[in-house]
Amino acid sequence: MEDILAWLEALPEKERIAALNDIKQKLHAVSPMKDEPTDCVLWVESDRVEANDYNPNVVAPPEMKLLHTSIIKDGYTQPIVTFPENGRYTVVDGFHRNRCGKEYKDIKARVKGYLPITVINTDREEKPDRIAATIRHNRARGTHQVKAMANTVVDLARNNWSDEKIGKELGMGPDEVLRLKQITGLAELFATGDFSEAWE
Repeated sequence: MEDILAWLEALPEKERIAALNDIKQKLHAVSPMKDEPTDCVLWVESDRVEANDYNPNVVAPPEMKLLHTSIIKDGYTQPIVTFPENGRYTVVDGFHRNRCGKEYKDIKARVKGYLPITVINTDREEKPDRIAATIRHNRARGTHQVKAMANTVVDLARNNWSDEKIGKELGMGPDEVLRLKQITGLAELFATGDFSEAWE
């Protein structure tokens, strides 16, 4: 162990971060907790982490400032949840933690232009599954916008997800799914004839 530590300390910083990431991934592969993404937190260059195009969560400027203060005072206590694609990482949860690490110079300098990430389980690799994961994270915190949620329901319906699956994956009852579909006003969403009994 002492030899490994000495070898790591002798490496230039960028190579040391890469080596530590490699070690973490190898340990994660044999860990009894390998099904839990937080078992392996990696540090990757911030320009390799990209925002998704479907997050309905919005943080007002005061909350964004508070998040900045939290990271400055307490450090990154939660990694950014991501999905890997072609050497890059798309944010599933942690959109604003991602922004803080890129937009605030003091944070960016402190974490040396890197961001802490975990990689979502591989069974969530399809885009609708990743959208559902993002919504679950947001709803668990009680943060999402109605219009954006309605658009998400539209996207999932267009990906051939049934109302039942949408409700199950996003933690919604049938009436909430129906209401969100109604907000969009798109007739195509009702082509299956699945209407609330109250309409009969």
